[in-house]
Amino acid sequence: MPSPRTLYQKHIDSHTVCTLDDQGHVLLYIDRQVANEYTSPQAFSGLRESGRDVWRPAATLAVVDHVNPTAPKRIATMPDAGGARQVSYFEENCRDFGIELFDVLDKRQGIEHVVAPEQGFILPGMVVAAGDSHTTTYGALGAFGFGIGTSEIEHLLATQTLVYKRLKTLRVTVNGELGAGVTSKDIIMALIEKIGASGATGYAIEFTGPVISALSVEARMTICNMAVEAGARGAFMAPDDKVFAYLQLKPRAPKGKTWEQAIERWKTLHSDHGAVFDREVSLDVAALEPMVTWGTSPDQASPVSGHVPDPARQPDPILRQGLQRALDYMGLKPGMPLSDVVISHAFIGSCTNARIEDLRDVARVVRGKRVAAHVRAMIVPGSTLVRNQAEEEGLAQIFLDAGFEWRQSGCSMCLAMNDDVLAPGDRCASSTNRNFEGRQGAGARTHLMSPAMVAAAAITGHLTDVRNFALEA
Repeated sequence: MPSPRTLYQKHIDSHTVCTLDDQGHVLLYIDRQVANEYTSPQAFSGLRESGRDVWRPAATLAVVDHVNPTAPKRIATMPDAGGARQVSYFEENCRDFGIELFDVLDKRQGIEHVVAPEQGFILPGMVVAAGDSHTTTYGALGAFGFGIGTSEIEHLLATQTLVYKRLKTLRVTVNGELGAGVTSKDIIMALIEKIGASGATGYAIEFTGPVISALSVEARMTICNMAVEAGARGAFMAPDDKVFAYLQLKPRAPKGKTWEQAIERWKTLHSDHGAVFDREVSLDVAALEPMVTWGTSPDQASPVSGHVPDPARQPDPILRQGLQRALDYMGLKPGMPLSDVVISHAFIGSCTNARIEDLRDVARVVRGKRVAAHVRAMIVPGSTLVRNQAEEEGLAQIFLDAGFEWRQSGCSMCLAMNDDVLAPGDRCASSTNRNFEGRQGAGARTHLMSPAMVAAAAITGHLTDVRNFALEA
């Protein structure tokens, strides 16, 4: 009788073409990849220089998302010469190599990790690779996704395979019950704070437990998306009825008898009883509060009711130096309440938190209120389809009435593209995934939190516990 296997082992075993050595390296077949204009140019240039074709063009979906403007009125023209060249070369490559492209004016355009799931392009059991570290997002659908570099993109396009080294396995079991105002963003931020920004390096994380089962599919995407901020190369959850219902009406999901056969296959995608993981971590969220970051790494986070830490209390001199550098960059004083931190900007967007459920959360906070006079507040939906749905549901008008800028879809201020850039000294409450030095602009300061928490900060003008707001259903 075969030994019990983890879901990760099932993913990798089913996609291994051959074993390359006894160090864990295999040649791995990749089902799907998503390409963007920002990380693909060198890969396509390499194919052209070597005279090679794309092996399976239909396995790639191309999306313009990084460098496009997100101004309220959609335009096809890139505002800078570099961005214009990237987009035009991307269009040329997709045309010449036969790859489907969602360009800036396509009604399906958006951030790749929002677009691919909403199109049904990613399905349970698939192995997916792309030139973006947050490809881990697809684990919420029961797929296994991971980011790759430019040379690997070229190899993948040419062969539909990658040389891959097996990871160790980490199971994170989430117990308890989330309180009001606490979200999946707070769960993953709490995990990263607990195990550290390198705590999952070398591991693939499987998230499980009653709290995960209770979450919506979109909420699960947030967790898998940010797992990479703990160093994980992959993150996923076993697909369940919620995932099947989410996918069933998607444009590219299987239909009819093929759908029924797929469901039967997908129901086997779980870790076997008795499967052994290399590491186990348990997280109890019963007392979890909304989280915010105070430093320059996603693991430098605390409950919003907390205070800025004092580096002097850190006995390790290297860690103490790192804490002091973070506070110097962020312009914060040890011991100050986090709720005293005044912001200048509020940004809601990114592949982490710009889906329709995120925007509904924001609307519940800001309905009938106004953004603080000194705050510039922006909402950048994750896709054009999300934008249209928000307008149909009346959410967009709520945002506009509250004083938010309602913009077009794209990566935007998540990584300071185009004119969506903070100035030195600006301080932003952000629903994004990274708060590194200069991530949203040189000298800019970023505090990560859930979309609802960003909305609360935008209204009050400072970091604020969203639970202080009476939220309408």
